[in-house]
Amino acid sequence: MSPTITAFKASPDRGRGLARDMQVRWALEEVGQPYDVRLVTFAQMKEAEHLALQPFGQIPTLEDGDLVLFESAAIVHHIALNHPGLLPADADGRARALAWMFAAMSTMQPPIVEFGMATILERDKPWFEARQPMLEQAVRTRLDQLAARLGDADWLDGAFSAGDLMMVGVLRRLGSSGVLADYPTLKAYVARAEARPAFQRAYDEQHQVWVEASKA
Repeated sequence: MSPTITAFKASPDRGRGLARDMQVRWALEEVGQPYDVRLVTFAQMKEAEHLALQPFGQIPTLEDGDLVLFESAAIVHHIALNHPGLLPADADGRARALAWMFAAMSTMQPPIVEFGMATILERDKPWFEARQPMLEQAVRTRLDQLAARLGDADWLDGAFSAGDLMMVGVLRRLGSSGVLADYPTLKAYVARAEARPAFQRAYDEQHQVWVEASKA
């Protein structure tokens, strides 16, 4: 029986592969695991049936046999543990991949999300012009550090892993800001990941959901 994930019926990312089910779709495609998708509306996400799966009323969730998981990184980690292809074979390598997953979600994502959300939600506020440069500098500080660590390598720690998958998912959120253009090695890093066939399949699947929602 294939696992089932939940995703937006009409994603606020307008089919750009930024909604958090994208990393889960991508991970499943990387390991060759077929999956089903149950689309939910924003109203359904707040109903008891969905809250039993995701207590914060968000997506994605994963139902895999008797196991129910929420949080995209936890789901990707579960997939990586149970299928070859997303974690190194040696224990130390697996630990480092997990560290990069945590780095993506705990160190890189917060300033990037805050910067992006302020651009969307605070542009008409009196503090926007003064605050936005500080938010951008916080993002650039992390990008400087990440670029220094990546250097001229293709991936963060040897072969492509779940750490790269989660990190690229976060970096892609900077696409419309133009900030990543100042970091050619990171821009190339994202492009390498986006060129992977598994990414393309996941992106196409998510984008098609938006296309169909737009017809309604």
